[in-house]
Amino acid sequence: MQQTTLQIGGLTPMTTIDYPGELAAVIFCQGCPWSCRYCHNSHLLPRSGDDLIEWASVIDFLKQRQGLLDAVVFSGGEPTLQRNLKAAIQQVRAMGFKIGLHSAGAYPERLAELLPLLDWVGLDIKALPEDYDTLTGVSGSGKKAWKSLQLLIASGVAYEIRTTVHPELLTPALLKQLDSRLQETGVVNHQLQKCNTSHCLDTTLTA
Repeated sequence: MQQTTLQIGGLTPMTTIDYPGELAAVIFCQGCPWSCRYCHNSHLLPRSGDDLIEWASVIDFLKQRQGLLDAVVFSGGEPTLQRNLKAAIQQVRAMGFKIGLHSAGAYPERLAELLPLLDWVGLDIKALPEDYDTLTGVSGSGKKAWKSLQLLIASGVAYEIRTTVHPELLTPALLKQLDSRLQETGVVNHQLQKCNTSHCLDTTLTA
């Protein structure tokens, strides 16, 4: 297999909350094309970092956890930013782990390529598509995220749609509209998560 390299900004050795029902490790991929105002992993936004973890070290770690962990979750940042992600997933899957993905859906075409290799996806849907730009700082981001949502629903892969709620960014009225639109799209597992303002990229956001 061709040597795989990923920009990895962090590793959680064991978690019970990042892949529902499974004991998992989480690989935090470095880099994200968006700058969401409530992002709490701002150190993962740049495409490179000062303290990156070598992919070979991650594989060595996972070899020691075979039979102990059920799954490996690729998170970020935005993992689909990295074109070597597919090869990395294939390598980890071949080791016997289930594969989870945390994504904001920024690259729907790349997500489509990955879906046959995934066992579960946690997809962030931040708002109605027309309201995305003020959250992400990137024009057209909502169209991409909602295209990813449609691809995920059609794939049949297990999923959880997550929405971070801050009252300044997503009012009760907008949240109701969002929930209705998601139901129309076919979403049956939509979870809300409260915004943690202690480490927001936008320091003007308060609790």
